[in-house]
Amino acid sequence: MKQLLILPSLLFMFLSCSCNKSMDSMFWNPILAGFYPDPSICRVDNDFYLVTSTFAYFPGIPVFHSKDLINWKLLGHVMDRREQMDTQGLGISRGIFAPSIRYHEELFYVTCTLVDKGGNFIVTAEKPAGPWSNPVWIPEINGIDPSPFFDENGKAYIVYNSIAPDNKPLYDGHRTLRMYEFDLEHLRVTGEEMLLVNGGVDLSKQPIWIEAPHIFQKDGYYYLIAAEGGTAEQHSAVVFRSKNVAGPYIPYEHNPILSQRHLPPDREHPVTSTGHADFVRTPAGDWWSVFLGCRTYPPYEKDYYNTGRETFMAPVVWKDGWPVINPDEEEVQYSYPNPIPGTRLAETGFPYSGNFTIRDDFDTEQLNPNWVFLRTPHEQWYNLTNQQGFLSIKLRPETCSGTGNPSFLGRRQQHLNSAASLSVRFDPQAENEKAGLLVFQSEQHWYFIGKSLEGGNPVIQLYQSNKAGVKLIASQPAPGQYVEQAVSLKIESAGIDYSFYFSYDNESWTLLADQVDGSFLSTKVAGGFVGCMYALYASSHNRPSSNIALFDWFSYQGNDVLYR
Repeated sequence: MKQLLILPSLLFMFLSCSCNKSMDSMFWNPILAGFYPDPSICRVDNDFYLVTSTFAYFPGIPVFHSKDLINWKLLGHVMDRREQMDTQGLGISRGIFAPSIRYHEELFYVTCTLVDKGGNFIVTAEKPAGPWSNPVWIPEINGIDPSPFFDENGKAYIVYNSIAPDNKPLYDGHRTLRMYEFDLEHLRVTGEEMLLVNGGVDLSKQPIWIEAPHIFQKDGYYYLIAAEGGTAEQHSAVVFRSKNVAGPYIPYEHNPILSQRHLPPDREHPVTSTGHADFVRTPAGDWWSVFLGCRTYPPYEKDYYNTGRETFMAPVVWKDGWPVINPDEEEVQYSYPNPIPGTRLAETGFPYSGNFTIRDDFDTEQLNPNWVFLRTPHEQWYNLTNQQGFLSIKLRPETCSGTGNPSFLGRRQQHLNSAASLSVRFDPQAENEKAGLLVFQSEQHWYFIGKSLEGGNPVIQLYQSNKAGVKLIASQPAPGQYVEQAVSLKIESAGIDYSFYFSYDNESWTLLADQVDGSFLSTKVAGGFVGCMYALYASSHNRPSSNIALFDWFSYQGNDVLYR
């Protein structure tokens, strides 16, 4: 069985970025738009490295590199081999939770949790692009979100979220922060477990889900930052400090150091759910924080967002020995001055912020690393070399409603107003054979526009998932003269509305369904921790098939009003 390895290439071509020239000294938030949650960051000399959660998607844990904190390049993934991570059988919001990246004595370390299939682990690499080692499991850690800390005295530790004392929670969401000393030579914990924080900043107020801990040193103190309040609108970042690594840790009297929960819900273009932060210093000594947040759109009272939890960045200042994120503003801003003076947003490469258009013509031998699989593949069902200039995808019985690995290649929806389109050559042989374009939030929350058969005749169909299976929303015959031609399919999002189109010349588009309810795809409705993906998708729906679909190109355009 052929092992899949995701290798970097330059398949995606950057076409445009509508960054205003007057904004050359500013950067756009989020710095990683779309489903890039739980960021962790470190600096090595003049290089910055950032990782985020990926849950059940494969490959797991993207590694981004930047010289200036605003222009980011995807180097690869930490978990890019099946023997490292197998997410088969897991729900979409399970799998990889909250990685943490650190560098110590010529070696990179990533700690993380593979939820429901292995627990907590550590991996290492000499270079951030990899290859990364196979995971070393840490069964003693009873919890999630492990983060390594390398003390100036030479000792190493792992801090993490864990259960309530004696496993007897006083209320729902009662958790703790704990720590073990860590043996770097053998990659295992040593000594006794240490309880650092019980409940959160103030146990009497019943704080929930203290998690995402990181420790760093400054001016003789150990600082412990963490998230508190859950991952929705009450999310926040808090800080504690101690003169001793084992505590006691005293909370900052003006906690939280970051939150948007106190702001009026009817504010314009709100950023919500901010928290899960990590800190980094520039070579000049300035402090910055990366953290997750969500961009919402009206009606805000329902807190709809389809782009998932994204990576934002804001400045940090120190006040009376305590760090404060976004100190000069109440609201998290969509732009700040560049962290490193003299740098600017580039207009080449693969963009992750602002407005842009990208296109993949499938004309090289390796997939671009920005494509992701729905769970870990166990066979190679796609090919870029059999027919030059096409991505060939086998129809297989697996579907996106199950917990296996369907014929699905996805990329993130990164804007509230977006358009994803593709061209596919496909000759269905039975009504169960379908190929086309999917917008996917979870196993029970997706829309699919594709080509298939009805009564033996070719049609373009639009399906919506539901608890009973699927629902056919719209269908139109494929005209006879176009039956054997490629068909182009397009999904447009306009805030909460999605529209679906098809074309045979890429100029004249036929509307199949207009203003379909996008709240069905929102995290608020679907639940979970991910965001929407646009995906190339082909399935024979639980029956064997030898058919293939040939994808000629894929295009994505994002155009949000704030970045115009």
